[in-house]
This record gives sequence, structure tokens and C-alpha cells, in this order.
Amino acid sequence: MELALVKFIELMNINELTELELKEGETSIRLKKGKDVVASPPTTIVNTAVDSTSAAADAALASQALSDSGRIEIPSPLVGTFYRAVSPDSDSFVEVGDDVDKDTVLCIVEAMKVMNEIKSEVEGRIVEILVENGQSVEYGQGLFLLEPF
Repeated sequence: MELALVKFIELMNINELTELELKEGETSIRLKKGKDVVASPPTTIVNTAVDSTSAAADAALASQALSDSGRIEIPSPLVGTFYRAVSPDSDSFVEVGDDVDKDTVLCIVEAMKVMNEIKSEVEGRIVEILVENGQSVEYGQGLFLLEPF
């Protein structure tokens, strides 16, 4: 079910929809972009991000796992393919040891032929890159470990 919701969110973003409602029998799911989350049976409203940057921010804030060492995991905000650079012959956006700020592009996650830039959203130093270039990633999967400033 979670994977299906992620796909619907991606479709909303790609087609610039602000609301999507699905009904099957007595079950109804309504996805709406915005900040309020309201749940009332049998309809559930789920927040979606306005774009991949907002999705990255929401995912980062929702699942930033501060480990015992104080490191922050930056998760993938969507299902897709992870790329460290714009093209195979370009330099990587970041390397281990690089300092990043809230607007630093860390990577690209390609989903449904759309290249989504993923920004850090936190200040820190890259201590580990958790996935390989060209690897498929899942929603919420860790991409980078940062040591916050």
C-alpha cells in the first residue's frame, strides 16, 4: 500500500495536481498537497510535497535518525535511481568529507524519467555515501550520513 501511495504522489507531482481522490467500494483515499493532515474514516488525507526539494526536506525531517554518534541519515524522498552526478562524465555533487549547507545538491534521484535534485536540508559534513551510483533506491532508504555542525 505504501509503495502505491508513493507512486500516486509521484504522479501528482509530475502532472502538477493538487488533489487526487481514489475510490474502490467503500474505501476512499484522497491525496492533497498542503500542510494539514486530516483523517476521518473512511477518507484519509495524506500530505504530499510540492516538489522533490520539499519532499527531500519532509523526508529528511521525518526520518533524520540521529545515531549514537550524532550522525544524520539523509533518506530518499522517492523511489527511483540514485545518481551522484548530472552525467557519467561529470564530477559528483558531493564526496565524503565535503561540507554541505541547506541548499547543497547531494544527488539526483530519477523517477519516471524525471531528474529530481535532492538537497541536504541540514548543515554538516558528508561522512558516508550509503548507495552506489546507478543503484535503485526505495522511499526512505538512507542515501548519505552527515555529521551535523
